[in-house]
Amino acid sequence: MTPQSDEDEVWRQIVASFNETAEAPSAAQPWPDRENVPAEDAPQAVTARPPVEAREETGDERPLAPPEDDDDHYIPPPPPPLPKMDPGTKIAWLALFGGPAYLLLAALLTWPMDGWIIFAAIAAFIGGFVALIVRMGDGPPPDSGWDDGAVI
Repeated sequence: MTPQSDEDEVWRQIVASFNETAEAPSAAQPWPDRENVPAEDAPQAVTARPPVEAREETGDERPLAPPEDDDDHYIPPPPPPLPKMDPGTKIAWLALFGGPAYLLLAALLTWPMDGWIIFAAIAAFIGGFVALIVRMGDGPPPDSGWDDGAVI
């Protein structure tokens, strides 16, 4: 027989026995027979030991763990200051966040808004976004040297 015919025969047996009921002993016992433990091998009762006498508390007890030395830990240096922004970048960031913030605040406080105010807030958001994208630049800085490797 070929391996394919053996596999076909196994599948035929599985399909033929699909609607058969399970054997009675295995249905009453949900675990395999090898996991049955005889009653004589049950663990013995644990004998209780008398409690340890309570010792008197004194103020000069040693701590359980030694104090940790702070000298062994790495302390990172303080981060560098934020770079200085020129006025154009500051205005672009203000427009990017200021337009939606004004619309949200006006909606929460139910301020009356004319059409031109809504247009100005949305235009400020879009203008700030475009200004920041245009100012990003797409090349390496001029002082990066002759190697134009990875640009981050």
